[in-house]
Amino acid sequence: MGGDERLREYRGKRDFTRTREPSGQESAGGPEPRFVVQIHDARRMHFDFRLQVDDVLKSWSVPKGPSDDPHDKRLAVPTEDHPLEYEDFEGVIAKGEYGGGTVIVWDRGTYEPLSHDRKGRPVDFATSLERGHATFRLHGSKLRGEYALTRFRGGRDGGEEEAWLLVRKSGGRAKGHGTPDPRRARSVRTGRTLAQVAAEDGQGPSS
Repeated sequence: MGGDERLREYRGKRDFTRTREPSGQESAGGPEPRFVVQIHDARRMHFDFRLQVDDVLKSWSVPKGPSDDPHDKRLAVPTEDHPLEYEDFEGVIAKGEYGGGTVIVWDRGTYEPLSHDRKGRPVDFATSLERGHATFRLHGSKLRGEYALTRFRGGRDGGEEEAWLLVRKSGGRAKGHGTPDPRRARSVRTGRTLAQVAAEDGQGPSS
């Protein structure tokens, strides 16, 4: 399945005459797969965790945000695939549009796929996600180290809503600080808070 097909749901939910979100017309891929974590002050405040898989960003909504504390198990609910250009998106999505609210780029960088089969052989990362368990090492400005995404409910053939856990694996130099207050957090891209982005875009604070 190509990027255009994968982005059909993403494009169908948005009116690009009213939102400055990228429509996915360009490819921004590089030699190493990318990740981005965005804070989204929409109807409910949440973090969006996105991993580049081929020519799209596979995406999960993480209500409490990713944590660098291995004791924290974060619920991650899959959302539609996003275009690679979404890594740079920061701004206000107009009220009344899908996901209306303010977005900042909290962290971004590259990642290393680490998934292996029972014999220790590398497994294609898209395949590991399809099977419901993937491990990877993040190289971000804020998030660094080994993480795992594990599906614990639902799936492609199930009737239940799909749900995953995002967990920082033990070992290395985990600081164990958890997740920052999203309203105080600053963009790794521009250094701005949610309130500053909202004000500078002339929309006022999102509700």
